[in-house]
Amino acid sequence: MTDTPALRDALIAVARSLNAENINRGKAGNVSVRIDAGILITPSGMPYATIERIDVVAITAEGRSQGARKPSSEWPMHHAIYAARPDVAAIVHTHAPFATALACLGRGIPAFHYMVAVAGGRDIRCAPYATFGTAELAAHTVTALADRRACLLAHHGMVATGASLDQALALAVEVEALAEIYGRALQIGTPAVLTELEMDAVMRQFDAYGQTESGGG
Repeated sequence: MTDTPALRDALIAVARSLNAENINRGKAGNVSVRIDAGILITPSGMPYATIERIDVVAITAEGRSQGARKPSSEWPMHHAIYAARPDVAAIVHTHAPFATALACLGRGIPAFHYMVAVAGGRDIRCAPYATFGTAELAAHTVTALADRRACLLAHHGMVATGASLDQALALAVEVEALAEIYGRALQIGTPAVLTELEMDAVMRQFDAYGQTESGGG
């Protein structure tokens, strides 16, 4: 994709929706999108409601920042994910309350519900803790995302990826919903976990789920 005003507007719109979707609070979290020359990412420490096009930061493939603002402190994590995953075009990172509660216990989300497969596999992993903004955290996140589209970050939050900004946002909302249900289920007892065969069947179903480009049934 090319860095255009429309793409910057779309990134800002997704960033502003994080708090409205109840998957973030305040100035936490960050959003990025891949462009031909590198990535666009939200600036560091700015309220989302105040961000304008000029505030969005471009970062080259070599990691050089371009723009009037400092990029999000988590830009190394975004940069590493894009480098490792050609299929990823957008990333949403939030401190969603329920996902973060699980992450603070070092817990991922097992296959307690079939919709866990929406993140690309039989579970949603939790990456080990590392200080925010570090290469160590970036490496842990890339590992936790192997063959997955989302993961939790221990004592931190969650990351969701997608082929578009809207897809990454939708997945972040879904992961937070799963984290809430799992957390509530744990208050009652320990939920049973679906088998690998059952989850494999779900993932095959997901491959054919939704509308086709031709609009057929």
